[in-house]
Amino acid sequence: MMKAVQINQPGGPEQLKITDVAVGEPGEGQIRIRHKAVGLNFIDVYHRTGAYPLPLPAGIGMEASGIVEAVGPGVTHLKVGDRAAYASQPPGSYCEARVMPAKTVCKLPDAIDFDTGAAMMLKGLTAQYLLKRTQPQGGLKEGDHVLFHAAAGGVGLIACQWARSMGLQLIGTAGSDAKCALAKEYGAAHVINYATEDFVARVKEITGGKGVKVVYDSVGKDTWDKSLDCLRPFGLMASFGASSGPPAPFAPAILAGKGSIYVTRQTLFSHIATREATQEMADDLFDAVITGKVKIRIDQRYPLEQVEQAHRDLEARKTTGCTILTL
Repeated sequence: MMKAVQINQPGGPEQLKITDVAVGEPGEGQIRIRHKAVGLNFIDVYHRTGAYPLPLPAGIGMEASGIVEAVGPGVTHLKVGDRAAYASQPPGSYCEARVMPAKTVCKLPDAIDFDTGAAMMLKGLTAQYLLKRTQPQGGLKEGDHVLFHAAAGGVGLIACQWARSMGLQLIGTAGSDAKCALAKEYGAAHVINYATEDFVARVKEITGGKGVKVVYDSVGKDTWDKSLDCLRPFGLMASFGASSGPPAPFAPAILAGKGSIYVTRQTLFSHIATREATQEMADDLFDAVITGKVKIRIDQRYPLEQVEQAHRDLEARKTTGCTILTL
């Protein structure tokens, strides 16, 4: 038996219940992992509230690090005793140990500690696919401007650093001067406090009226319409979340009037659908962290027993950088 966080119905943070559950043996293509630390992400809120419905009762959580305890048939890239980390479906990482699919679990290099491993996988792989695999027409080149909302969050701070290493001019937005200063410290070329500034006007000023090649947006409703106005002709609006709620429906014809722009809705799990793609992306992330191009900033740590408070702080936008649950 081990402790795990589950929900029995959608709702607020009070629905997160710690319970004792049995952990069995791994089957075909599975492993059993004993967690050392667990990552917290906004997608966990979507699962808890029912915005992304789950079969109930359900485990919560998409990333963690730990030690492989058992390996099922057909698993060849991991063995008992390996240090490992993952971003994976199905949800269920808020626990002491679990049996889970091995496909997206990766060996964790010795140079990366467990807390960092738990904090970096979902957010780091997200930054990787956005900057490297979700690019506008003609790709991204050194000196290009990109707009990244929520730049002081877990994904944002990783993206700020990675974009700088690629030679990109990342314009980061955040909801306070303190968060803007943090994004600037971590590599944003320019920062905009969208609580006090018109970010469309500032983007046009920064880019000499041209606009950006791509907008990376995890905020949704509050930033969507203005983000479209920040794009240059043939630019790309890349949505990968909706922390303020989903954008309102729109007529595709408006994309023509704004310069024949593109819109895409991305998810990490489309990109890590195969073992090969997962490892390729993880290797890129591990290299960025080990070489110091990207530093994983963990600003909040909560014991598993304080998971309810962790969710409250996350939803209230009181967090910066990465957040982990400790075991």
